[in-house]
Amino acid sequence: MQRPFLFQFAARRSVHSAYPAKGLGRLLGRQLGRLCCTALACAAAAHVLAAATTSAPITSSLPQPLQSSVNKPIQPPLPLSKQDKQDKQNTMAQRMQACTTCHGAGITAQVGRTANEAFFPRIAGKPALYLYNQLLNFKDGRRHYGLMVGMVEHMSDAYLMEMAQYFAQLDLPYPAPTPPRPGTPPATLARGQALATQGDAARGLPACTACHGAALMGVAPALANANTLASSLPSMPALLGLPRDYMAGQLGAWQTGQRRAQAPDCMGRIAKLLTPDDVDALATWLAAQSVPVGAAAKPAITVPGALPSTQQWACGGAQ
Repeated sequence: MQRPFLFQFAARRSVHSAYPAKGLGRLLGRQLGRLCCTALACAAAAHVLAAATTSAPITSSLPQPLQSSVNKPIQPPLPLSKQDKQDKQNTMAQRMQACTTCHGAGITAQVGRTANEAFFPRIAGKPALYLYNQLLNFKDGRRHYGLMVGMVEHMSDAYLMEMAQYFAQLDLPYPAPTPPRPGTPPATLARGQALATQGDAARGLPACTACHGAALMGVAPALANANTLASSLPSMPALLGLPRDYMAGQLGAWQTGQRRAQAPDCMGRIAKLLTPDDVDALATWLAAQSVPVGAAAKPAITVPGALPSTQQWACGGAQ
């Protein structure tokens, strides 16, 4: 048998002594709720008994809206239109909307623009093996960005490769290049061009084109073994079509160790040889270059010549 309300209150008063008003309010609310539910249940039972006694239909004394809903037959769902079926398909493009929100190349994108041109890189059309290794770097702690780490840390390597292959096959127009900032000295642009295309032999710096391709649109060598994803050359990203601030930020991350690659980390060692003026010159000149058109905009399958000395600049994999 349930104890009277006042007895329950007396037994619990010590629990609510610190906050008497709040505790009393909660207790009163619970008890009133129980009373209301009991009253509604009794009323419903009386209604059913009365209906059974008079042999009248149960719905006859219900309000009109309830009668119509009780008597209305259940309708089967309407067949989906062709467009609805397409919208509901679980396509890779739909699953990758979490990526394209920031990196562009969405389902309806006409240009591979990113949500923040100065911060998020374009990934459409980059070599699949390069993209795959970047996803692994986030997953394994060699790159640090909380949002990316949280997205990929529980994904399988096979699914990361599937994501990389999806973005690699996208062929979207590039946005216009970023003009140099007003007042940029011509010497800065000349310095950036020299570092990118010739390097600096006196300081042991190889040219960017030595690894990133003659057109600076990246290198995507054929896989020597598709099962192990092994290739005879590292897979390198394009350096054109990226915003200046992103380029400068990535070079800075290489210098401070916030961004790393599989050992031996050749790009980390190269970046540490660059001065702040070198970083500014390279980022400014690269961002100001137009992306080639046609086939020249695709990653090359090999580098223009021999890679820099493997003893000095050996790379542990795709950068």
